[in-house]
Amino acid sequence: MPPVKLAIVGGGPSAFYVASRLLSLLPHSNPKSPSLRVHIFDRLWAPHGLVRYGVAPDHPEVKNCTHKFDQTASDPRFRFFGNVNIGNTPLSSIPHTLALPLSSLLQNYTHLLFATGCTLPTLHPAIPPSPHCIPALSLVHWYTQHPSNPPVPTLDTVNHLTLIGNGNVSLDVARMLLTSPSVLQKYDVPQHVLEVLSRSTIKHISIVGRRGPLEAAFTNKELREMMQLPEASMVPIDPSLLTPPEGITPTRQQRRTLELLKKGSQNRFGSTPKTWSLDFYRAPIGLTPPVPSSDMAQLSLAHTDLDPSTGRAVPTGEISTLSTSLVVTSLGFRTDPATAFFDSSSNHLQAHGGHIISPSGAPLRNVYASGWGANGAKGVLATTMMDAYAVTNTILSDITSGRPGSGSIETTPIGKHDTVDVSDDLLNPVPHPEDPPEEIKQGISDGLVTQYEDWKAIDAEEVHRGEALGKERERMGWGDVRKFLSLSR
Repeated sequence: MPPVKLAIVGGGPSAFYVASRLLSLLPHSNPKSPSLRVHIFDRLWAPHGLVRYGVAPDHPEVKNCTHKFDQTASDPRFRFFGNVNIGNTPLSSIPHTLALPLSSLLQNYTHLLFATGCTLPTLHPAIPPSPHCIPALSLVHWYTQHPSNPPVPTLDTVNHLTLIGNGNVSLDVARMLLTSPSVLQKYDVPQHVLEVLSRSTIKHISIVGRRGPLEAAFTNKELREMMQLPEASMVPIDPSLLTPPEGITPTRQQRRTLELLKKGSQNRFGSTPKTWSLDFYRAPIGLTPPVPSSDMAQLSLAHTDLDPSTGRAVPTGEISTLSTSLVVTSLGFRTDPATAFFDSSSNHLQAHGGHIISPSGAPLRNVYASGWGANGAKGVLATTMMDAYAVTNTILSDITSGRPGSGSIETTPIGKHDTVDVSDDLLNPVPHPEDPPEEIKQGISDGLVTQYEDWKAIDAEEVHRGEALGKERERMGWGDVRKFLSLSR
């Protein structure tokens, strides 16, 4: 078989699962395996994507998959290049990244995989971002010290916070804000985040969902954790909402959800300094900023019910108003429209069956997509792993059997301002067998591009700094990283 040199755009779990699977199924020791190189490019200087910058700090067990990723990175055929944004324009949210044109990847690799994820929050049209309404992703990026350096929330001016959406991310945010810093300080929470949390004046968090308990997006594990918060209690739910509608047989998981909600929090409501509530059958329709005589915004909520034929939430005509200091929307994630091969109709990549496809539906030769970027933001790590393994099988099948689809040539948009002729020579069949693009070599020399061995050194240093503070780790920002690496080289 001819040599295979795969570039993967994105350094999260999907990328690493594909790399791991491909390297293990084509072992270097097997003489029948082709010459193989796998290079991962990520716009973040640290690898692992949402595992580092999305998993709640008090869920360290979810990050155990990084041990497998470390094992993958130890294969000499693998390389990681961080702080690299694939595109012709600078990345405004992370200005220190090295911009690498997609054409450089096309010229230097035989195969290309997009595992770019969903990096932007889904916003609510009725309540756009404002000083009193922010996406949950901004808070998540703040407490995980994301390189985009989101603004610090002014929690010392917030008494009542409202979360729109009741998925696991909402419950993560609520749990982080309702848990004492003295409990969080042993976890992977930066010191500057703990300091802000220690000044928080939050007394109540409302978690608003447009449908009912049976349709709630959170898992029972996350719900149990909320029920067990040491310094907070749940407002009891109207019992009538916890009785399944006539003719509906709840699943086992739904029955357990109802049982947990009926039982309520371990702390009796009214016995704690902080409280929280699950506000079902409510949908935001507007947000009025505070008037001079008040520091509370007014959130207008349409009351809803379920359409039995569609399961969708429909307004009943009744409207109520909730006074709140800050609204946080947690409605999912979407792919950045600037990503190559973005499909505006689906809000993710033009992909099917693991292949990037042309507008006519023909698969592009040796160009693939996996993970959230290909399928939308859904599923957990196990879902991502299974999808990655399926895409790996597709790549392997193409390596052994040749090109999928037809050989027609089309002009296909690959980003906001770029097009490319989709043909048999989209990628270079005979690039340099090992080297990355010249821009990457220069970026490494200039100290702008990180490699996996850099990450392992930083990882060890973060853990060392954390040990001195009695915690899991103390994270480093890009400025500290550059200084640390310059001294260690």
